[in-house]
Amino acid sequence: MAEEQKTAIYVGWMERLEQWGYVTAGLSFLILGMVVFGYGWVAFYRALNESVLLAAMLLMNDLLLVLILLELFRTVLNFLKTHTVSLESFFYVGIVAAIRKILTTGAKETYFDISKAPRPDEAGEFYRYLMDTGLNGLLILVLVVAMFVYRRFLVMRA
Repeated sequence: MAEEQKTAIYVGWMERLEQWGYVTAGLSFLILGMVVFGYGWVAFYRALNESVLLAAMLLMNDLLLVLILLELFRTVLNFLKTHTVSLESFFYVGIVAAIRKILTTGAKETYFDISKAPRPDEAGEFYRYLMDTGLNGLLILVLVVAMFVYRRFLVMRA
């Protein structure tokens, strides 16, 4: 009996430490999101002198990263409330990350075309761009279908 009580005490401490781990991770995601948000606007302002398109591209990239960080914060917050992890949040993060990659890659291609900046191996770069965009588009499609199936599964289970 004494051994079971010791084990229960250890488990209780470990659960509290786990709780604090989630709290600190969640706060870190939130703080990091706010820092990236502020940095994004500062970088936008500084890049305006060089090019409005470049500044907008940098800001868009940073804001989408902020959305990802806030979704991770929301995931941790929901776990702390319900003690269950929902896959839906990870689907959102994956979709936003893939959209971010498509938009920033497309904006970079547009920027190079407009600025006439020198580009090494132009044909190879374009092929990589098409492959990257196609794979990220396919990833978005797979994640949306997976989210749909997951929601159906939750409805059927309830």
